[in-house]
Amino acid sequence: MPEASFFTDMLQSITDHGRQLLFSGARNTQAAAKADLLTLCEMLLSSRGEASGIALAAEILDRWGALDGEGAQNFFHVLHENFGPDTVRLDRAMENYRTDKSAAAVIALHQAAEPRRQELLRRLNHAPNGTARLVRMRQQLLASKDQSEAYQALDADFTHLFGSWFNRGFLTLRPIDWSTPAYILEKIIKYEAVHEIAGWEELRRRLAPADRRCFAFFHPRLADEPLVFVEVALTRSVPKAIADVLDEGREQINADEATTAVFYSISNCQDGLRGISFGNFLIKQVVEDLRKDLPGLKNFVTLSPVPGFARWLAKVRATGDRSLPGAALETLTMLDDPNWPGSESSAAEVERVLLPLAARYFLTERTPEGRPVDPVARFHLGNGARLERVNFLGDRSPKALQQANGLMVNYLYKLDDIVANHEALAQRGEVIASPAVKSMLNQNDEGRRSGNGQQGSRAFAQLMNSTLGGGRK
Repeated sequence: MPEASFFTDMLQSITDHGRQLLFSGARNTQAAAKADLLTLCEMLLSSRGEASGIALAAEILDRWGALDGEGAQNFFHVLHENFGPDTVRLDRAMENYRTDKSAAAVIALHQAAEPRRQELLRRLNHAPNGTARLVRMRQQLLASKDQSEAYQALDADFTHLFGSWFNRGFLTLRPIDWSTPAYILEKIIKYEAVHEIAGWEELRRRLAPADRRCFAFFHPRLADEPLVFVEVALTRSVPKAIADVLDEGREQINADEATTAVFYSISNCQDGLRGISFGNFLIKQVVEDLRKDLPGLKNFVTLSPVPGFARWLAKVRATGDRSLPGAALETLTMLDDPNWPGSESSAAEVERVLLPLAARYFLTERTPEGRPVDPVARFHLGNGARLERVNFLGDRSPKALQQANGLMVNYLYKLDDIVANHEALAQRGEVIASPAVKSMLNQNDEGRRSGNGQQGSRAFAQLMNSTLGGGRK
């Protein structure tokens, strides 16, 4: 990227000149060598010169990068203890606001309440590669086992600043294909978090065919680092299983034959940006771009993992949930055998009990804050998608069996309903779901066990297929 390279070179030149001005002369060099990080940070906050400020920021980040784990923790402690709000100034502003409710008093109160470390982080961001290094700094903070009040306060400052610096207006959407530079493709392999990419040949199968797409968000200060990317399959119908998408021997189609765009993997790439949401913007932008390029697309769905289901189900089993008949709990013991998916009879028994529990997990279970318990569900439902279908043994990989007992889910993005679906969840806590999923919640396990079980299962399958227009491509 020529513009980014020019800007980086310019910053580096200013930094070099600033270092010469700041640290020239034997006395200054000796003083700089003795100055600790606390002193350098105070110098940076009091600096008025642009070149010297950039040089100080670079020096601080260089020294931080050389710290070991204990040193980094000590630095975070210094940031909290020495660079919080000016309490004297804050008390004065609060007293003034009690008697003066003017706009000027509000501004003064706001400025006094801001921790000094926020301005410090802003100035550190001026250094060459400052943004990338601050993202790594927060990554190290998040990796800390410290969950104290000091940790929470410091992370809140990072989150506040990153929320502005990585605003959607600064992000650019770029397609990723087989012609993308190798150093970026290597990162796609590295950062894939949902369905592992085993190597270059598997990556080629995901990017090169005409019925495959991949898009990523980039930021101008992290020009060669994807922030988040989504992999898309163009199909004739909604897949029930990840094998329908990733199978090496699957039928390939031309892009203009597709009626459905399937978002089957969304991966966040930067741990230091955890909690800064990009995926919702990404999906909406990709939907808009795909509709323009391929007007034949009618359905926009996901094929999503259910990472919290197995953990939740284990708690249900451990507590001996009274809402479950003893026979159902007995059936669930089959899950303890790692080979259960390979037995047709065991799988049929598990399916009969598991699907109504999955409906309960999605439709009625809530966190203490009243949100859906599954993190992927919170993301898609919060974006206005509809819970369309629950797919039994949609993913038979060891990871999926461990996390979700093999379940996968289709979320439907119907553009006319996105706002209403989002408001239903945000205002009323209601999960919008298809009739097929709602019917699962009302199924009576014991009634189906006592007779007519196979017929009920076939009728249920027919209902789900009619809802989504078939299963396999």
